[in-house]
Amino acid sequence: MNVLVINCGSSSLKFQLINAENEELIAKGLCERIGIEGSQLVYSPTGGEKVTKVVPMPDHTAAVKLVLDALCDKETGVVKSLDEINAVGHRIVHGGEKFAVSTLLTDEVIKGIEECNDLAPLHNPANLIGINACKELMPGVPMVGVFDTAFHQTMPREAYIYGIPYEYYTKYKIRRYGFHGTSHAYVSRRAAELLGKSYEDCKIIVCHLGNGASVSAVKNGKCVDTSMGLTPLEGLIMGTRSGDLDPAIIEFIAKKENKSIDEIMTILNKESGVLGISGGLSSDFRDLEGAHDKGDEAGTRALETFSYRVAKYIGAYMVAMNGVDAICFTAGVGENSPFVRAVICEKYLPFMGIKLDTEANNKRGEDIIISTNEQGPKVMVIPTNEELMIARDTYALTK
Repeated sequence: MNVLVINCGSSSLKFQLINAENEELIAKGLCERIGIEGSQLVYSPTGGEKVTKVVPMPDHTAAVKLVLDALCDKETGVVKSLDEINAVGHRIVHGGEKFAVSTLLTDEVIKGIEECNDLAPLHNPANLIGINACKELMPGVPMVGVFDTAFHQTMPREAYIYGIPYEYYTKYKIRRYGFHGTSHAYVSRRAAELLGKSYEDCKIIVCHLGNGASVSAVKNGKCVDTSMGLTPLEGLIMGTRSGDLDPAIIEFIAKKENKSIDEIMTILNKESGVLGISGGLSSDFRDLEGAHDKGDEAGTRALETFSYRVAKYIGAYMVAMNGVDAICFTAGVGENSPFVRAVICEKYLPFMGIKLDTEANNKRGEDIIISTNEQGPKVMVIPTNEELMIARDTYALTK
Protein backbone atom coordinates (compact mmCIF):
# COMPACT_ATOMS: atom_id res chain seq x y z
CA MET A 1 0.00 0.00 0.00
CA ASN A 2 1.51 3.33 -1.10
CA VAL A 3 0.94 6.38 1.11
CA LEU A 4 1.66 9.91 -0.07
CA VAL A 5 2.68 12.15 2.83
CA ILE A 6 2.01 15.86 2.35
CA ASN A 7 3.41 18.63 4.58
CA CYS A 8 2.20 22.06 3.45
CA GLY A 9 3.68 25.36 4.60
CA SER A 10 2.52 28.81 3.59
CA SER A 11 4.76 28.82 0.50
CA SER A 12 6.17 25.29 0.45
CA LEU A 13 5.14 21.65 0.16
CA LYS A 14 7.26 18.71 1.29
CA PHE A 15 6.23 15.23 0.21
CA GLN A 16 7.22 11.57 0.44
CA LEU A 17 5.77 8.47 -1.16
CA ILE A 18 6.18 5.50 1.18
CA ASN A 19 5.34 1.82 0.85
CA ALA A 20 3.51 1.59 4.16
CA GLU A 21 3.71 -2.21 4.33
CA ASN A 22 7.50 -2.46 4.33
CA GLU A 23 8.13 1.24 5.22
CA GLU A 24 10.43 1.78 2.25
CA LEU A 25 10.79 5.28 0.84
CA ILE A 26 9.82 5.35 -2.84
CA ALA A 27 10.35 9.03 -3.61
CA LYS A 28 10.51 12.40 -1.87
CA GLY A 29 10.72 16.05 -2.77
CA LEU A 30 9.94 19.68 -2.13
CA CYS A 31 8.00 22.46 -3.82
CA GLU A 32 9.44 25.86 -2.90
CA ARG A 33 8.29 29.46 -3.35
CA ILE A 34 4.66 28.58 -4.09
CA GLY A 35 2.88 31.73 -5.24
CA ILE A 36 6.22 33.53 -5.53
CA GLU A 37 8.41 34.19 -8.55
CA GLY A 38 11.12 31.56 -9.01
CA SER A 39 9.16 28.60 -7.66
CA GLN A 40 10.70 25.17 -8.18
CA LEU A 41 10.12 21.46 -7.70
CA VAL A 42 12.87 19.22 -6.34
CA TYR A 43 12.04 15.54 -6.86
CA SER A 44 14.18 12.58 -5.76
CA PRO A 45 13.11 9.03 -6.65
CA THR A 46 14.83 6.40 -4.50
CA GLY A 47 17.72 4.93 -6.49
CA GLY A 48 17.37 7.59 -9.19
CA GLU A 49 18.82 11.02 -9.89
CA LYS A 50 17.41 14.16 -8.32
CA VAL A 51 15.34 16.29 -10.68
CA THR A 52 14.97 20.06 -10.24
CA LYS A 53 12.42 22.01 -12.26
CA VAL A 54 11.92 25.76 -12.14
CA VAL A 55 8.23 26.07 -12.96
CA PRO A 56 5.43 28.50 -12.02
CA MET A 57 3.31 27.43 -9.04
CA PRO A 58 0.58 30.03 -8.54
CA ASP A 59 -0.99 28.07 -5.68
CA HIS A 60 -0.86 24.80 -3.73
CA THR A 61 -3.23 23.06 -6.14
CA ALA A 62 -0.72 23.65 -8.92
CA ALA A 63 2.07 22.39 -6.65
CA VAL A 64 0.19 19.19 -5.78
CA LYS A 65 -0.49 18.60 -9.50
CA LEU A 66 3.23 18.95 -10.26
CA VAL A 67 4.04 16.46 -7.51
CA LEU A 68 1.56 13.93 -8.85
CA ASP A 69 2.84 14.45 -12.41
CA ALA A 70 6.42 13.86 -11.22
CA LEU A 71 5.47 10.64 -9.43
CA CYS A 72 3.72 9.36 -12.60
CA ASP A 73 6.30 10.64 -15.13
CA LYS A 74 7.11 8.01 -17.78
CA GLU A 75 10.88 8.51 -17.47
CA THR A 76 11.54 9.41 -13.82
CA GLY A 77 8.27 8.49 -12.13
CA VAL A 78 7.84 5.72 -9.58
CA VAL A 79 4.19 4.74 -10.21
CA LYS A 80 2.34 4.08 -13.48
CA SER A 81 -0.78 6.02 -12.45
CA LEU A 82 -2.46 7.72 -9.51
CA ASP A 83 -4.34 4.47 -8.92
CA GLU A 84 -1.15 3.20 -7.25
CA ILE A 85 -1.39 5.91 -4.55
CA ASN A 86 -3.74 4.35 -2.04
CA ALA A 87 -3.97 7.03 0.66
CA VAL A 88 -2.70 10.49 1.58
CA GLY A 89 -1.46 11.53 5.02
CA HIS A 90 -1.44 15.25 5.83
CA ARG A 91 0.60 16.91 8.54
CA ILE A 92 -1.61 19.36 10.43
CA VAL A 93 0.01 21.66 12.95
CA HIS A 94 -2.82 22.43 15.39
CA GLY A 95 -5.70 20.18 16.40
CA GLY A 96 -6.55 21.99 19.63
CA GLU A 97 -8.39 19.77 22.11
CA LYS A 98 -10.58 18.38 19.34
CA PHE A 99 -8.06 15.88 18.01
CA ALA A 100 -6.01 13.69 20.34
CA VAL A 101 -5.26 11.08 17.66
CA SER A 102 -4.78 10.95 13.90
CA THR A 103 -8.13 11.03 12.11
CA LEU A 104 -9.72 10.28 8.74
CA LEU A 105 -10.41 13.58 7.00
CA THR A 106 -14.17 13.83 6.68
CA ASP A 107 -16.01 17.10 6.02
CA GLU A 108 -16.76 17.32 9.75
CA VAL A 109 -13.10 16.86 10.68
CA ILE A 110 -11.98 19.48 8.15
CA LYS A 111 -14.47 21.91 9.70
CA GLY A 112 -12.94 21.14 13.11
CA ILE A 113 -9.46 21.92 11.76
CA GLU A 114 -10.74 25.23 10.39
CA GLU A 115 -12.02 26.08 13.87
CA CYS A 116 -8.44 25.76 15.15
CA ASN A 117 -7.13 28.35 12.67
CA ASP A 118 -7.02 31.06 15.35
CA LEU A 119 -4.57 28.90 17.32
CA ALA A 120 -2.19 28.49 14.35
CA PRO A 121 -2.94 31.25 11.81
CA LEU A 122 0.31 30.75 9.91
CA HIS A 123 0.10 26.96 9.65
CA ASN A 124 -3.41 25.50 9.68
CA PRO A 125 -4.73 27.49 6.69
CA ALA A 126 -1.77 26.25 4.62
CA ASN A 127 -2.41 22.67 5.78
CA LEU A 128 -6.05 23.00 4.73
CA ILE A 129 -5.05 24.31 1.30
CA GLY A 130 -3.01 21.15 0.78
CA ILE A 131 -5.92 18.97 1.89
CA ASN A 132 -8.35 20.68 -0.47
CA ALA A 133 -5.88 20.51 -3.36
CA CYS A 134 -5.48 16.74 -2.91
CA LYS A 135 -9.24 16.26 -2.62
CA GLU A 136 -9.69 18.09 -5.93
CA LEU A 137 -6.99 16.17 -7.78
CA MET A 138 -7.45 12.77 -6.11
CA PRO A 139 -11.19 12.38 -5.50
CA GLY A 140 -12.10 9.21 -3.66
CA VAL A 141 -8.62 8.58 -2.24
CA PRO A 142 -8.83 8.28 1.58
CA MET A 143 -6.97 10.98 3.50
CA VAL A 144 -5.79 11.20 7.09
CA GLY A 145 -4.88 14.18 9.27
CA VAL A 146 -1.90 13.70 11.61
CA PHE A 147 -1.68 16.47 14.19
CA ASP A 148 1.48 17.99 15.69
CA THR A 149 -0.47 18.61 18.89
CA ALA A 150 -2.09 15.18 19.26
CA PHE A 151 0.85 13.40 20.95
CA HIS A 152 0.84 15.97 23.75
CA GLN A 153 -2.86 15.63 24.56
CA THR A 154 -1.98 13.11 27.28
CA MET A 155 -0.44 15.85 29.45
CA PRO A 156 -2.08 16.13 32.88
CA ARG A 157 -3.98 19.32 33.70
CA GLU A 158 -1.26 20.67 35.96
CA ALA A 159 1.15 20.56 33.03
CA TYR A 160 -1.01 22.36 30.47
CA ILE A 161 -2.91 24.99 32.49
CA TYR A 162 -1.52 28.54 32.56
CA GLY A 163 -1.54 30.82 35.61
CA ILE A 164 -4.22 33.12 34.19
CA PRO A 165 -7.95 33.36 34.97
CA TYR A 166 -9.46 29.93 34.34
CA GLU A 167 -12.27 31.47 32.30
CA TYR A 168 -9.80 32.07 29.46
CA TYR A 169 -9.28 28.36 29.25
CA THR A 170 -12.99 27.55 29.34
CA LYS A 171 -13.87 30.32 26.83
CA TYR A 172 -10.93 30.24 24.43
CA LYS A 173 -9.06 27.00 25.24
CA ILE A 174 -5.89 28.93 26.12
CA ARG A 175 -3.52 26.25 27.42
CA ARG A 176 -0.26 24.51 26.57
CA TYR A 177 -0.63 22.30 23.49
CA GLY A 178 2.92 21.56 22.34
CA PHE A 179 4.18 20.85 18.83
CA HIS A 180 6.59 18.56 16.93
CA GLY A 181 4.39 15.75 18.21
CA THR A 182 5.08 13.28 15.40
CA SER A 183 8.82 13.73 15.93
CA HIS A 184 8.57 13.25 19.70
CA ALA A 185 6.41 10.16 19.19
CA TYR A 186 8.78 8.56 16.68
CA VAL A 187 11.97 9.28 18.62
CA SER A 188 10.64 8.19 22.01
CA ARG A 189 9.41 4.88 20.56
CA ARG A 190 12.72 4.28 18.83
CA ALA A 191 14.58 5.08 22.06
CA ALA A 192 12.66 2.36 23.90
CA GLU A 193 13.69 -0.10 21.18
CA LEU A 194 17.36 0.88 21.58
CA LEU A 195 17.05 0.44 25.35
CA GLY A 196 15.53 -2.99 24.80
CA LYS A 197 12.60 -2.08 27.02
CA SER A 198 8.85 -1.83 26.66
CA TYR A 199 7.72 1.64 25.54
CA GLU A 200 5.18 1.56 28.37
CA ASP A 201 7.97 1.08 30.92
CA CYS A 202 10.32 3.93 29.96
CA LYS A 203 11.01 7.50 31.02
CA ILE A 204 12.37 9.37 28.01
CA ILE A 205 13.29 13.00 27.37
CA VAL A 206 13.27 13.99 23.71
CA CYS A 207 15.16 17.13 22.65
CA HIS A 208 13.94 18.15 19.19
CA LEU A 209 16.52 20.83 18.45
CA GLY A 210 16.39 22.78 15.21
CA ASN A 211 15.46 26.26 14.06
CA GLY A 212 12.26 25.42 15.90
CA ALA A 213 13.01 23.50 19.10
CA SER A 214 11.11 21.72 21.85
CA VAL A 215 11.66 19.22 24.65
CA SER A 216 9.17 16.61 25.83
CA ALA A 217 8.88 14.25 28.78
CA VAL A 218 7.49 10.85 27.78
CA LYS A 219 6.60 8.58 30.69
CA ASN A 220 5.29 5.06 30.18
CA GLY A 221 4.48 5.78 26.53
CA LYS A 222 2.64 9.05 27.16
CA CYS A 223 3.71 12.67 26.96
CA VAL A 224 3.44 14.26 30.42
CA ASP A 225 4.96 17.66 29.59
CA THR A 226 6.41 19.62 26.69
CA SER A 227 8.10 22.99 26.30
CA MET A 228 6.07 24.67 23.53
CA GLY A 229 2.76 26.15 24.55
CA LEU A 230 -0.37 27.66 23.03
CA THR A 231 1.90 28.50 20.09
CA PRO A 232 5.41 27.42 19.03
CA LEU A 233 6.82 30.62 20.58
CA GLU A 234 7.04 29.32 24.15
CA GLY A 235 9.82 27.16 25.55
CA LEU A 236 13.39 26.93 24.35
CA ILE A 237 15.31 29.74 22.71
CA MET A 238 15.18 28.90 18.99
CA GLY A 239 16.58 30.18 15.71
CA THR A 240 14.53 33.37 15.62
CA ARG A 241 11.95 32.79 18.39
CA SER A 242 12.49 34.13 21.89
CA GLY A 243 11.18 31.19 23.87
CA ASP A 244 10.29 31.78 27.53
CA LEU A 245 10.39 35.36 28.76
CA ASP A 246 8.78 37.65 31.32
CA PRO A 247 5.50 38.76 29.67
CA ALA A 248 6.01 42.27 31.08
CA ILE A 249 8.87 42.65 28.58
CA ILE A 250 6.25 42.99 25.83
CA GLU A 251 4.73 46.10 27.43
CA PHE A 252 8.16 47.49 28.35
CA ILE A 253 9.53 47.32 24.79
CA ALA A 254 6.25 48.55 23.29
CA LYS A 255 6.38 51.71 25.39
CA LYS A 256 10.12 52.31 25.04
CA GLU A 257 10.18 51.69 21.27
CA ASN A 258 6.65 52.95 20.49
CA LYS A 259 5.69 49.65 18.86
CA SER A 260 2.35 47.92 18.39
CA ILE A 261 1.57 44.42 19.69
CA ASP A 262 1.86 43.10 16.11
CA GLU A 263 5.33 44.63 15.78
CA ILE A 264 6.41 43.16 19.13
CA MET A 265 5.16 39.71 18.12
CA THR A 266 7.13 39.96 14.88
CA ILE A 267 10.24 40.75 16.91
CA LEU A 268 9.65 37.79 19.24
CA ASN A 269 8.99 35.37 16.36
CA LYS A 270 11.34 36.61 13.63
CA GLU A 271 14.12 38.67 15.20
CA SER A 272 14.85 36.97 18.53
CA GLY A 273 16.28 33.60 19.57
CA VAL A 274 19.93 32.94 18.76
CA LEU A 275 19.65 35.47 15.92
CA GLY A 276 18.81 38.20 18.41
CA ILE A 277 21.22 37.04 21.11
CA SER A 278 24.07 36.97 18.59
CA GLY A 279 23.37 40.56 17.63
CA GLY A 280 21.98 39.56 14.24
CA LEU A 281 24.94 37.35 13.35
CA SER A 282 22.85 34.36 12.26
CA SER A 283 19.94 32.06 13.13
CA ASP A 284 21.88 29.14 11.62
CA PHE A 285 23.66 27.13 14.30
CA ARG A 286 26.40 26.16 11.84
CA ASP A 287 27.28 29.82 11.41
CA LEU A 288 27.26 30.33 15.16
CA GLU A 289 29.58 27.35 15.72
CA GLY A 290 31.92 28.69 13.06
CA ALA A 291 31.94 32.08 14.77
CA HIS A 292 32.58 30.45 18.16
CA ASP A 293 35.53 28.50 16.72
CA LYS A 294 37.02 31.81 15.60
CA GLY A 295 36.62 33.31 19.05
CA ASP A 296 33.61 35.46 18.21
CA GLU A 297 31.85 36.35 21.46
CA ALA A 298 28.47 36.76 19.74
CA GLY A 299 28.44 33.16 18.51
CA THR A 300 29.61 31.83 21.86
CA ARG A 301 27.00 33.85 23.74
CA ALA A 302 24.16 32.50 21.61
CA LEU A 303 25.26 28.86 21.78
CA GLU A 304 25.88 28.87 25.52
CA THR A 305 22.52 30.48 26.27
CA PHE A 306 20.69 28.03 24.01
CA SER A 307 22.46 25.02 25.53
CA TYR A 308 21.75 26.18 29.08
CA ARG A 309 18.03 26.44 28.36
CA VAL A 310 17.96 22.90 26.94
CA ALA A 311 19.77 21.54 29.99
CA LYS A 312 17.38 23.38 32.31
CA TYR A 313 14.37 21.75 30.64
CA ILE A 314 16.04 18.33 30.88
CA GLY A 315 16.40 18.87 34.64
CA ALA A 316 12.79 19.98 34.96
CA TYR A 317 11.49 16.94 33.09
CA MET A 318 13.48 14.58 35.28
CA VAL A 319 11.37 15.99 38.11
CA ALA A 320 8.16 15.65 36.07
CA MET A 321 8.85 11.92 35.55
CA ASN A 322 10.71 11.21 38.82
CA GLY A 323 13.75 10.06 36.87
CA VAL A 324 14.83 9.37 33.29
CA ASP A 325 16.08 6.35 31.34
CA ALA A 326 17.21 8.10 28.16
CA ILE A 327 17.88 11.59 26.83
CA CYS A 328 17.46 11.77 23.05
CA PHE A 329 18.70 14.39 20.60
CA THR A 330 16.99 14.80 17.24
CA ALA A 331 16.21 17.28 14.40
CA GLY A 332 18.67 19.52 12.56
CA VAL A 333 20.81 20.69 15.48
CA GLY A 334 20.16 17.74 17.74
CA GLU A 335 21.26 15.26 15.08
CA ASN A 336 24.12 17.22 13.52
CA SER A 337 25.84 19.24 16.23
CA PRO A 338 28.29 17.25 18.36
CA PHE A 339 29.32 20.59 19.85
CA VAL A 340 25.87 21.47 21.22
CA ARG A 341 25.32 17.94 22.54
CA ALA A 342 28.69 18.03 24.28
CA VAL A 343 28.04 21.40 25.92
CA ILE A 344 24.65 20.28 27.22
CA CYS A 345 25.84 16.93 28.54
CA GLU A 346 29.38 17.67 29.73
CA LYS A 347 28.81 21.13 31.18
CA TYR A 348 25.43 20.69 32.82
CA LEU A 349 24.67 16.98 33.27
CA PRO A 350 27.78 15.34 34.83
CA PHE A 351 25.90 15.09 38.16
CA MET A 352 23.75 12.42 36.48
CA GLY A 353 26.83 10.32 35.80
CA ILE A 354 26.70 10.97 32.06
CA LYS A 355 29.90 10.43 30.10
CA LEU A 356 30.03 10.92 26.34
CA ASP A 357 31.94 8.77 23.86
CA THR A 358 33.65 11.41 21.70
CA GLU A 359 33.90 9.14 18.65
CA ALA A 360 30.24 8.13 18.86
CA ASN A 361 29.18 11.74 19.42
CA ASN A 362 30.87 12.75 16.18
CA LYS A 363 28.90 10.29 14.04
CA ARG A 364 25.89 11.42 12.02
CA GLY A 365 22.87 9.96 10.29
CA GLU A 366 22.35 6.87 12.44
CA ASP A 367 20.59 5.77 15.60
CA ILE A 368 23.34 5.63 18.19
CA ILE A 369 23.96 5.67 21.94
CA ILE A 370 26.67 8.28 22.55
CA SER A 371 27.12 7.83 26.30
CA THR A 372 29.39 5.29 28.00
CA ASN A 373 28.09 5.40 31.59
CA GLU A 374 26.64 2.17 32.96
CA GLN A 375 24.64 3.98 35.64
CA GLY A 376 22.28 6.84 34.95
CA PRO A 377 20.45 7.69 31.72
CA LYS A 378 21.65 6.75 28.26
CA VAL A 379 22.22 9.61 25.82
CA MET A 380 21.12 8.93 22.24
CA VAL A 381 21.08 10.54 18.84
CA ILE A 382 18.06 9.42 16.81
CA PRO A 383 17.35 10.96 13.38
CA THR A 384 13.68 11.86 13.36
CA ASN A 385 11.27 10.58 10.73
CA GLU A 386 8.01 12.49 10.95
CA GLU A 387 6.94 11.40 7.47
CA LEU A 388 7.19 7.73 8.43
CA MET A 389 5.03 8.35 11.52
CA ILE A 390 2.43 10.06 9.33
CA ALA A 391 2.54 7.13 6.88
CA ARG A 392 2.13 4.62 9.72
CA ASP A 393 -0.93 6.38 11.09
CA THR A 394 -2.41 6.79 7.62
CA TYR A 395 -1.87 3.11 6.86
CA ALA A 396 -3.43 2.03 10.15
CA LEU A 397 -6.56 4.07 9.48
CA THR A 398 -7.03 3.22 5.81
CA LYS A 399 -5.73 -0.32 5.21
